[in-house]
Amino acid sequence: MKRHISLLQEFSVPLVSGVLVALAWANLAPEGYHHFVHDPLLGPLSFHFITNDLFMVLFFGIAAVEITESCLPGGDLHPLRKAINPLLATLGGVVGPVLVFLALNTMIGGPELLRGWGIPTATDIALAWLAAGLVFGRKHPAISFLLLLAIADDAIGLVIIALFYPDPAHPVAPVWLVLTGLGMGVAYLLRQRKVNSYWPYLVIGGGLSWAGLFNAHIHPALALVFVVPFLPHPPREHKHLFEEDPRDLTPLARFEHEWKVVVDFGLFMFGLANAGVAFAAIGTATWLVLIALAIGKTGGIFALGWLGTKLGYPLPHRIHKKELAVIGMLGGIGMTVALFVAGEAYTDPVMQGAAKMGALFSAGCAVAALIASRLLKVRRLS
Repeated sequence: MKRHISLLQEFSVPLVSGVLVALAWANLAPEGYHHFVHDPLLGPLSFHFITNDLFMVLFFGIAAVEITESCLPGGDLHPLRKAINPLLATLGGVVGPVLVFLALNTMIGGPELLRGWGIPTATDIALAWLAAGLVFGRKHPAISFLLLLAIADDAIGLVIIALFYPDPAHPVAPVWLVLTGLGMGVAYLLRQRKVNSYWPYLVIGGGLSWAGLFNAHIHPALALVFVVPFLPHPPREHKHLFEEDPRDLTPLARFEHEWKVVVDFGLFMFGLANAGVAFAAIGTATWLVLIALAIGKTGGIFALGWLGTKLGYPLPHRIHKKELAVIGMLGGIGMTVALFVAGEAYTDPVMQGAAKMGALFSAGCAVAALIASRLLKVRRLS
């Protein structure tokens, strides 16, 4: 049974299943699907809110655990100087797709599609991680590089939503971010007092962080990203990404161990809540988003990542030009935040659906990356 669960997690079966169910339901019974997703389900809370505003907090929290561990001595991104290159690549992975989208829009689009420029700036963490594992193997430092890049550009995607796609009825209220800062302060004090359970960090620190982001009208999915780094952890990292060390009983390790399976299987909810798009919605916005992700991400990540090496910020061990090119392709896998942004960028349901189809089609970047890795003879580290 444990082996079967592991295989389901490793190949992101819950997420893929949720996407397929959503696509089938939205195309066979669209009215029923939209009622299920958007109508109140638990009190006043809809399935969409429960998934995107509550469950995804745990998803980004688990991702933050991996980044925290990778930055410890012995981790793939230690010393922290190694993290500068992936952050530069993140910048390329944001600017590149925007430039491609804007250029392409002048040729085949129009002014009504211009608001969609922010959609291809994000990378789907779950699918990119799944594909990266197949391409590089679970122990390759490229996984940490890609994960940091994906978290950073998803964070940028949420900031883009707040700054460029504000809800006129709920303008950004940055004063509430004081609560998020207070949540970080509480987590710091808990660590100073050597509190050895992760619950106070998540409930008090995470709760304050979530309330701050929510009331500031910034998407609260990143609430735990600000708190997780304060969880007590070992002084050195002795394992690779998503491996478990039975000797590590720190709150950081226990949080990951006890919640990762919940998050992995809960991604079915995310796929179900966000991927319900009618196939009839394919249009110009589909190709703008898809090409911006596939070409803009790959080119932007590779260009600024390689530029970083020339500026004196080296790539992690075992990552060279060919690995960086493949990472760029994997960065082109949109969905998670890309679907969020598509929902905010266009109010017209036809354009919104077309843009979402582009984000869904970008899953093909995983296939392109797998083929490229074989042609370039990228070495796997399992």
